[in-house]
Amino acid sequence: MANTTWALDPTHSELMFKVRHLLVSNVTGHIKNFTASVETQGDDMSSAKVNFSAEVNSITTNNEQRDGHLMANDFFDQANYPQMTFVGDKMEKVDSDNYKLHGTLTMRGNSKPVTLNVSYGGSVIDPWGNTRVGFEVHGKINRKDYGVSFSMVSETGGILLGEDVTINANVEFVKVAAAVTA
Repeated sequence: MANTTWALDPTHSELMFKVRHLLVSNVTGHIKNFTASVETQGDDMSSAKVNFSAEVNSITTNNEQRDGHLMANDFFDQANYPQMTFVGDKMEKVDSDNYKLHGTLTMRGNSKPVTLNVSYGGSVIDPWGNTRVGFEVHGKINRKDYGVSFSMVSETGGILLGEDVTINANVEFVKVAAAVTA
């Protein structure tokens, strides 16, 4: 069977996160610079192997002071850990359009297994003859599992920052190559 490589279309993809602030609202951020590739057996998405990498210094929350603090040792420690990665090694089919993507997320030098929910948006041939596929990816991680342990208590005793971080991505991939293997 032919192995197929899929490349991320960054102009039609986005990666967001949110975390509770004072446990009464959410702060949302975006990661602007990231890459990803997928390798499948033929066009079978249940065989997908995923490689993802993001530049920590491209994180934005639309607040320069907060973004600067996120780069510091309290959070991402960007000077020592400029990238975060995810390697997905198993795409478990739940039903015709939904999967569980199992893999390893590495952030701040800490690697932990994570399972993400994936919704398949479908496949289409674009006006230039390229095959494209789209996905929505959702998941949740505990920031403390990755060494992001910044904590502060408000004057009323409330927690300043929640531990759970919700990840949401909308990604589009373009088929770039198919190679026959023995």
